[in-house]
Amino acid sequence: MSPVQGNFEQWLAVTVEHTAEVLDELLPPIEADGPARLHEAMRYAVLGPGKRIRAALVQAAGEASQVPGAANAAQGLALDGAAAAVELIHAYSLIHDDLPCMDDDDLRRGRPTVHRQFDNEALAMLAGDALQPLAFDCLVQMPIAPALVVQAVQLLARAAGSDGMVGGQAIDCASVGQALPIERLQQMHRMKTGALLEASVLLGGVVAGASSTVRTGLESYASAMGLAFQVVDDILDVTADSATLGKTAGKDAAQGKPTYVSILGLEGSRELLLGLREQAQAALLPLGPSGGRLRELADYIIGRSH
Repeated sequence: MSPVQGNFEQWLAVTVEHTAEVLDELLPPIEADGPARLHEAMRYAVLGPGKRIRAALVQAAGEASQVPGAANAAQGLALDGAAAAVELIHAYSLIHDDLPCMDDDDLRRGRPTVHRQFDNEALAMLAGDALQPLAFDCLVQMPIAPALVVQAVQLLARAAGSDGMVGGQAIDCASVGQALPIERLQQMHRMKTGALLEASVLLGGVVAGASSTVRTGLESYASAMGLAFQVVDDILDVTADSATLGKTAGKDAAQGKPTYVSILGLEGSRELLLGLREQAQAALLPLGPSGGRLRELADYIIGRSH
């Protein structure tokens, strides 16, 4: 994807549309001679409405990391592959998160969750399972140096595994009804939510060949935004309705899950969010104008209503 000129809303809309087109091409078609129902469920989960924030972070970090004049078609294809990969991992995690054995939810992105839409929990689980290897297939096909491909695969694998997203989900499941100290809550959310968001930013840097200075800035920015995203989610869970959120509002409190709001209160959570925004913006100062889209994404993530 070539850099898009214009305001942030235009850039984001183009990025969301382009990512959907890339994913549509990558996902297996629904054909009678294959596991058609499985492929239908995969496509339902991935191609539905979504903010595509992780894909946007990949593309924005790629823009921020490119040496002026060095961008080329191969690098654009590689960024598309990385953006698709994080969206596939995210989609798989949502399918599994909504299952009765996890959060048992009926609504996701304003429509029935996969296991409700297809009235089949096993099919939903398999759809999520199938999206995982497809994500890594996207990465290994990136037309960049093999060493960078290896770095990208390792980044995403660690972010998605027991030291990242899955491990954070395990802590979350084990913490229902418990009063967690803030340090433990942050650890859980850095793993469950933050790890994949951080990987999205760092993948953009890896693919675009970011310098060590730029990578340091991206790491600090990604760390702040990974937590900020979850803080916003926790605030919205108690301040927005289900129609706005596109998922069941108030579910965390109903299930006795520890959140930033349950520990810090609403105002304390908002103060934490402002501090994370300042940290993210400060981290981008060494990047200069090239970090503009990342700055705009930080404001978008923190100011979102769903």
